Amino acid sequence: MIKFRSMIVNADKTGVDSTSSDDNRITNLGNFIRKYKIDELPNFFNIILGQMSFVGPRPNVERETNLYTKEESKLLNVRPGITDFSSIIFSDEGDILEGADDPDLKYNQIIRPWKSRLGLFYVKNQSIWLDIKLIILTGVSILSRERALDWINKTLINLGAEDKLISV
Repeated sequence: MIKFRSMIVNADKTGVDSTSSDDNRITNLGNFIRKYKIDELPNFFNIILGQMSFVGPRPNVERETNLYTKEESKLLNVRPGITDFSSIIFSDEGDILEGADDPDLKYNQIIRPWKSRLGLFYVKNQSIWLDIKLIILTGVSILSRERALDWINKTLINLGAEDKLISV
């Protein structure tokens, strides 16, 4: 994925993939870029190159995909997207991971399992109408995360999601 740099040079060499909001590898400009999701804009080049789509499961780094279960591995068979259910639901990922001694461990215990389940649910229910709705909800979430989460909840219910997935 093409992204604007928001972290110090060689931040990836630390061996930590997950980023909390208090991560000292994020630069001052990087905080601004991340807050307003400006770092996602270059992903449009990935779309033009046919490497990504607007909507689809958000990709994980290779170290995390190596941890995938057999079921989660199905996510690797579809084109990743800029947005999906989990992009909106876990838009506060940095806050969830804040203060963690091991942000990767916390990510893999709390976020990744639900992110994967939401991605698999999207793949099962994929349609142009769901894509349009998720694009609109991504815009809504910038203005009101609460309203976007409420609409996602209703969408999951209408699509017949299991109760555990709806409760996320």
